[in-house]
Amino acid sequence: MSATPANPYDNVRIVLVETSHSGNIGAVARGMKNMGLGNLWLVNPASFPDETSYARAAGASDVLDRAQVVDSLDEALAGCITVMGTSARGRKVPWPIMSPSACAEKVNEEAVKGEVALIFGRENHGLSNDELQRCHYHIHIPSNPDYSSLNLAMAVQVVCYELRIKQLEALEAEGERTALQPMLAPGDPGWDMQAATVGEVEGFFGHLEQVLVDIEFHRRENPRQLMSRLRRLFQRARMDKMEINILRGVLSAVQKSAGAPQGQTKAGQDQG
Repeated sequence: MSATPANPYDNVRIVLVETSHSGNIGAVARGMKNMGLGNLWLVNPASFPDETSYARAAGASDVLDRAQVVDSLDEALAGCITVMGTSARGRKVPWPIMSPSACAEKVNEEAVKGEVALIFGRENHGLSNDELQRCHYHIHIPSNPDYSSLNLAMAVQVVCYELRIKQLEALEAEGERTALQPMLAPGDPGWDMQAATVGEVEGFFGHLEQVLVDIEFHRRENPRQLMSRLRRLFQRARMDKMEINILRGVLSAVQKSAGAPQGQTKAGQDQG
């Protein structure tokens, strides 16, 4: 595990997926810097960098300069241990859902352990079901039901504001925490194993699905409710690296007993 940064929010990635209007990217950068965040990731933006994005950033051009531009959500989430995505409506398979305030509290807990990603979707239709199923939690902003649509930059600003408030509260509480828990150094997660990364968890899910196919419990051509519900179950557990290894050992033993090839995901290899 890498050393805890002086500011745990350096571990927080704001991830924008396929943003259509570059001005929104600039406005997001400005909102992030206002609230003390600077780790921006862009998944396949329509246009970036460009003059419009920098004009809208209004003093936050350094955030844009450091922005990571990637081709896929997998790349943006690589190495993360916790993923949260914004959702404006309920889904067929309900998922753990949080308000921005509760999200910020969870981020405070997780960012001292490793990288955390907060995903915001496209301006016109948000995140897809598949993208949301990559998340441990969904974030819902309780806006006016009669006019609930928020601009992308507004949504990011709301969440970043809550992060800022929780960060300030955490700084005030740190002295008391250290006094009450002398066995823990500041920032020590108090756990014996590193949290599993998103890539390790995805490798487990691929392995699990392959085993279920091997033993004829699941067919991929059928509706994917089974895997969606299993994802939800295991995501709630917040598995660490050793737990992932134990479970994958169990799956390999099942494959061996069934006479199937061992340790393979549906793509034939783990995701990093």
